Amino acid sequence: MFAAFFIAPIVFAIVDSLFTQRSSGLGLGAPTREFVGLDNYVGALTSASFVASLGRLLAFAGIEVPLMVVTALGLALLLGAAAARFPRIFRVTYFMPYGVPGVIASLLWGFLYIPATSPVLQALGALGVDGVNPLSSDAALFAIANIALWGFAGYNMLILIAALDAIPAELYEAARLDGAGEWRLIWHIKLPLIRPSIVLITLFTIIGTLQLFVEPLVLRPLTTAISSDYTPNLAAYNQAFAQGNPNLAAAMAVIVALLAFGFSALFLRIVNRKGNRAW
Repeated sequence: MFAAFFIAPIVFAIVDSLFTQRSSGLGLGAPTREFVGLDNYVGALTSASFVASLGRLLAFAGIEVPLMVVTALGLALLLGAAAARFPRIFRVTYFMPYGVPGVIASLLWGFLYIPATSPVLQALGALGVDGVNPLSSDAALFAIANIALWGFAGYNMLILIAALDAIPAELYEAARLDGAGEWRLIWHIKLPLIRPSIVLITLFTIIGTLQLFVEPLVLRPLTTAISSDYTPNLAAYNQAFAQGNPNLAAAMAVIVALLAFGFSALFLRIVNRKGNRAW
C-alpha cells in the first residue's frame, strides 16, 4: 500500500519529467514521447514566473509556519491550564474548522474578503475605515495564510493538548510544592516535555505549506492579484491542464517535492543538533 500510494506516484512523476511529447502533422498526428533528460527542470527553473512563485511560496511559509505553531501552542497551553473553564467545549470549537473542506473554507472566507459581500468590511466602511481589501496584491498572501490558519490550528492544537495530557500530574504537584507558578510550569515542564509534538506539528506545517494549492485556486476568480502561476502547484496545474504540457508540470511537481523533503530534513537536522538543550 505504501509503495502504491506514495512511492509509485513519485517515481511516475520523476519519469514523466524526463520526457516530452512532440506532435507531428501540424499537431494532428499522434504525439511521440521523446527523452529530454533535465530539459524540463531547466525550463522550469529558468521560467521567471515559476521562480517568482517559488519565492512567493517561501514568503508564505515564513508567515504561516511560525504563526501556526505559535497559535496552536498558545491555544493548547490556554485550554490545558488548570484554570481553564469549559475546556472540552472550546477544544471542539477550535477543532471544528478542520472538518470543513478546503474548497468550502476558501469560498466562505472569499466572500468575507470581498467588500460587496463582507459584513466585516461593510461595518469597517460604516466606521469610516475605507479601502480595506484583503485580496489586494499586498495582502493576498496574508489572506490565504489566515484561511490555512483557521483550518488547521485546531488540529495542531489537539496534538499538543494530547501531549500535555500525557504529562504525569505528579510533576506539576512536585513543582508547585517547590513554589513554581504557571509560567515556570510552562517553561520548565510543559514545553520541554511536549517538544517532540511541537517538532511534529512544525514538520506537518512545513509540508502542508509547500503543498499550497486549493486556497489560491478558489480565490483566483475573486481577485486579479492571484495569477495562474501564483504558487508552484498552481503553475504545475496550469501547465498540465491548461497548457497541455504534463511533462513540464511533472518537473515542477518534483521540484516542489524536493523542496518539501529538503526543508523537512533541514528542520529535523537543526532540531536534532539542539538535542536536549534547555528551552
